[in-house]
Formats: sequence, C-alpha cells, structure tokens
Amino acid sequence: MSTRRDFLRLALGSAAVAGAGGLLTGGTAFADQKRVPPGHIGIQLYTVRSLMADDPQGTLDALAGIGYSTVGVSGLYGHTPQRFRAMLDNAGLRAVLTHLSLDAIRGDWQRELEHAHVLGAESVVVPSLPGSLWTPDGYRQVAAEFNVAGQAAREAGLRFLYHNHDFDFRTVDGRVLYDILLTETDPAYVGFEIDLYWAIHAGYDPVDYFRRYPGRFPVFHVKDRAEDGSFADVGYGTIDFRRIFRQRRWSGVKEYVVEHDQPADPLASARRSYGTLRRLRF
Repeated sequence: MSTRRDFLRLALGSAAVAGAGGLLTGGTAFADQKRVPPGHIGIQLYTVRSLMADDPQGTLDALAGIGYSTVGVSGLYGHTPQRFRAMLDNAGLRAVLTHLSLDAIRGDWQRELEHAHVLGAESVVVPSLPGSLWTPDGYRQVAAEFNVAGQAAREAGLRFLYHNHDFDFRTVDGRVLYDILLTETDPAYVGFEIDLYWAIHAGYDPVDYFRRYPGRFPVFHVKDRAEDGSFADVGYGTIDFRRIFRQRRWSGVKEYVVEHDQPADPLASARRSYGTLRRLRF
C-alpha cells in the first residue's frame, strides 16, 4: 500500500534530527512541554537477558542505579516468583508487567495470575503468537481466547495485554491481522502493549491506531529503529517519539518500557535510552 510506504519514508526521514538525542531531547525550547513521568520509565528485562542469567540481583541493582523505576519481567531465570520479587524489592524496582506465553493462558491460568500478583505486576502480557496462527481464522480464535483470559485477569485485579511484532501487521485475505485482535476483543478485558519499533518497521503509524482504537494502549514498548532497519538505543534512531508521545490521551499510555533486542552492551544501551526518556519533552 502506498500509504504504508509513505509513512515509513516519513519515519525514516526523521533520522537526520533524531541521532544522539537530537531534536527529541531539546532543551529550553521544550521547557514548558510534557515529559515522561520518571516513576513510569521502565525497561524490559529481555534487554539485559545475558546479564540476568549470570547475576540477576546485580543487574537489577544496576538498572535501578541508572534511574529506572520499573521493569517488564521476561522470565524468572530459574527463580521462584517469591525470590524474584525479593530481588526486585532489594533493588527498589517495581514490576509493571510480566510476559507469559500463549501456552500459559491455555494451562493453569489462575496459577499464572497468582504468580503475577506475587511479582507485583499490574499487567500480564502475551508477547507473541506462533506462526501456525498467522491467519484471520487463527487471530479470531486467539481473540476469543484473549477475551476469556482477559476477563479472568480483570477479576483477579490485573490487566491483560498483547504485545505485537511486525508479523501481526501482515495483510492476509484482505485483513490486517492486528486489526482482527483489536476489533474482536473486548476493550474491557483486553488491551495492548504496542511495540513502537515493530509497528513502524511493518510500515504502520502507531498514532493512527491510537485514533482508531483510543485508550487501548496502556503500555508502550519504547524501541528505536536505525536507518538500516536494525535496533537502536532510544533517541539514537529514526522514530519521532515526541510525535507519538503527544498522543498520550488518545493512546491511554501509562507505562513507558524501554527495550533493545540486540544491544552490544546491555547496560550502556539501557543508560542511553533512559537518558533520552528523562530529557525528552513533548
């Protein structure tokens, strides 16, 4: 679609001003504008997975030292929920969400919800769908399952979300798969953790989704895109986060969770991305 190509070209066109924080983090010109609430800047622990495997407490302490207030949990690295929560508490971090597989909601879902409570999470998130379901019928089936799982989560005092990748924006038989989830899930029970990188990488505008489905995106995965399409630290790529964040009332965003899928130096990446979000004004 030409509109998709035009949008992606526009997104990439911001590269000249986005590098090294650039326009995203300008100073006095943005003094009276909004900023990301510091208490709602988090990081998906997938970003530091190599460090978490060897030294989870030290890694969590380092993230807190950078300034992060929250984390998104990506597995427990062999620890019990109780032990993992203790490590978070020791570091002074709060788990705003935990990623759980589709198999988890098809298994002992009540136990998973109990574990999420132990972690202190506010949201339970399905992070991906298997390729066998990448059809309109597959997404309709999943939407029905999400409604049931989401109702149980809400009854347990938790929010149920889905996290997208680029494959969710495939058009199959004339339907964008992601749109099926949005239209066939109940907003009372199912929300979305929108991964800004993957939406833009697929050629779609997150702001368009906020306008079409207001209030359904309480969590942003804040991930930047380099000119060549690879991952970048937040503020050092091509994505115009100021434009996206200005739509906070339409999106319903509450939490801003940094992620980088392939950082060369996880803590250095975490530090650079955090710095951008603290300086950013919109």
